Amino acid sequence: MKRINIIKGILLTSTIVLGVSCTNLEEEVLDGVAISTTGGGTVNSASLLVSAYEGLRGFETQGQMFALDEITSDALVAPTRGGDWDDNAKWRQLHVHQWASDHVEVTNAWNALLSQVYTCNIVIENGSGSQITEARFLRAFYYYSVIDLFGQVPYREAGSALTEDPKVWSRTEATTFVISELEAIVGSLPARTAGDASIANKDAAHFLLAKLYLNKGVFEAADAAGPYTFAAADMTKVVSNVDAISSSLSGDYWDNFKPTNNTSPEILFSAKNIQTGAGGDIQFHWRMGMHYNQTPDGWNGFAIVSEFYNNYNPDDRRIKNADSEIIANFGNPAGMQIGQMKNGKNRDKTGKAKDANGVEYTNIPGGSINLEDRNGNPLFYTSAVTLITSGNTLETAGIRMNKYIPDASDLGKPDNDYVFMRYSDALMMKAEAIARGGSGTNDVAKLAAIVSRSGQVGTFPTTLEGIYKERGKELWLEGWRRNDMVRFGTFLAARQLKPSVSDNKYLLFPIPSDALFNLNISQNSGY
Repeated sequence: MKRINIIKGILLTSTIVLGVSCTNLEEEVLDGVAISTTGGGTVNSASLLVSAYEGLRGFETQGQMFALDEITSDALVAPTRGGDWDDNAKWRQLHVHQWASDHVEVTNAWNALLSQVYTCNIVIENGSGSQITEARFLRAFYYYSVIDLFGQVPYREAGSALTEDPKVWSRTEATTFVISELEAIVGSLPARTAGDASIANKDAAHFLLAKLYLNKGVFEAADAAGPYTFAAADMTKVVSNVDAISSSLSGDYWDNFKPTNNTSPEILFSAKNIQTGAGGDIQFHWRMGMHYNQTPDGWNGFAIVSEFYNNYNPDDRRIKNADSEIIANFGNPAGMQIGQMKNGKNRDKTGKAKDANGVEYTNIPGGSINLEDRNGNPLFYTSAVTLITSGNTLETAGIRMNKYIPDASDLGKPDNDYVFMRYSDALMMKAEAIARGGSGTNDVAKLAAIVSRSGQVGTFPTTLEGIYKERGKELWLEGWRRNDMVRFGTFLAARQLKPSVSDNKYLLFPIPSDALFNLNISQNSGY
């Protein structure tokens, strides 16, 4: 372990502390990093690296990065339901593109991402061997989201004092830095471990490089609103990085989201849901939308926009997993839920699996039971939903969703890992890059498997419009929808529940007000 100098008696604002970075990875340690340490200022790099990995769980919550990436899109809405889910209109503001620089989830995302950059920097400056390489990958991943969401990226050179304002990269400069970082370390990262994609690995680095090169035309545009130029050389880089990934598709789409999804060969990078024995935030991905009376019970909030739902055939397995075990445990298919909600055959009307004496319910007469809302009316989800819902539809308006199959063995501490990168996404990125002029050949059989395993008939499309639609259907609620919509030029368009075309400024989020105390950073255009 190395030692660091501590600035004593100085309290720094969170914005300054969170904007720490370094551009020379081989030079001196950060001078004057005011952090809590043990052993008289000794940095525990191993512990901090664990913290940097655990920071990935910030993507699992219903707010922060997930909210910015998905609720702003055409797929997900969080309507106000009477006195519930208003939260000073923060959810509605995201969906209709009316946020400002004081929006709480914008600030939370900025702070969450840059706090993890800070943690990674301490590991990089004080760790050794594989610790440094892993931290460099994680920092690149966090930086990617800052580039994508905010454009400007604060950084601090090695040896600079924290009393100085961080410097700021432009979007182009930050993109160049992150690409160079990943290309420098990809050869030193380990191969992906079978059954555990939660550790930084070569496949994950190639995936992230492909994502950067695919979006480089957006990230390096003189104006965030475009026009975007997708250079053939960049598109060929997408192809070569996808080709470097050693992976295969899972035979079942839902293998990627079940409680034992760590076994899926398709997952290239994930976050372990349980790392310290505490229940992880993966619960948000079923509880945020499901009803109070369902199993597992939920908070009656978020819903899938029906216009997005209508892109699917009703029998598309990606939105309807009615396997017998899922029905037995929960009464309803996993995926997108519409119509009459039921209890599982092994549960009573309240959703309990055991009675007051601890006797397990089995073989309820007549099988599963129709659920009711809290007023005794049928719990029947409808596709119709409004931004402000009232009256009889408070509990039933909107298609609900659980992308992750709830863990019947422990709903409070589910064992599903959170998925960041999948091989199906990589294959579709390659197809898109080729359609945009990149050199390479699609793996037709693998692309066909993406379609066939969903239960659909036909071939994978080769046009940009077709690829865009397939990306939406395959990757719903996986954190990529806003990114795709921006790249394909659809993000600002009017759509269901968002009647107006958005101003160009909404292609980037505003820099939080507190961050503007740094004189090196300026507010994004239009805010």
